Amino acid sequence: MSDNCIFCKIVKGEIPSKKVYEDELFMAFYDLYPKAKTHVLVIPKQHIESLAHLSSQDAELMGKLTTLLPKLAKELGLHDGFRTIVNTGAGGGQEVPHLHYHILAG
Repeated sequence: MSDNCIFCKIVKGEIPSKKVYEDELFMAFYDLYPKAKTHVLVIPKQHIESLAHLSSQDAELMGKLTTLLPKLAKELGLHDGFRTIVNTGAGGGQEVPHLHYHILAG
């Protein structure tokens, strides 16, 4: 974890969040500045800066994260569909340097 990463601080419980899911590898919580009726962020607890920082060693973790997304969408009641977004790097619109997926609907 990174000491000055806002998402790492959320994982450690230093910053409160409206959590919708947590297990040993991942956490999901509502975005403070939603861009849709439903806007949830899904993060690995392990600090990975962005998609550009992944290696082949992260394949299993990312496979689990990818299969978690539709499960969470279903639990959130998003039966008509949802959108997932991953911004990568400042030029790609990433505001927090910790890998995260956005689940949006509505």
